[in-house]
Amino acid sequence: MAQLIEVACPCCRNTLFIDPETQAVIRFEEVKKKPLIDDLAAAAQGLKGEAARRNEAFEKSFASHLSSGKVLEKKFDELLKQAKEDKSDPPKRAFDFD
Repeated sequence: MAQLIEVACPCCRNTLFIDPETQAVIRFEEVKKKPLIDDLAAAAQGLKGEAARRNEAFEKSFASHLSSGKVLEKKFDELLKQAKEDKSDPPKRAFDFD
């Protein structure tokens, strides 16, 4: 019996053992995959922490949204005050040059 040819799949990294005489896959070995979550309790605790961080970020964003109207009003008032104090001529518009 001829030696089997060992081929590693470039996509899934599994190993195929091929018989050169019949050109058929004789055996197939899957790659050992590590588990996605090592400790379920630690993963659950991490998710709880993420929920608290998301809630905190939402509260901060909501508070800034509520105060944004006051901030914009103060900025507008300050710029209006500067515009009233500025005694220079207004800039010429494009059709003023004709």
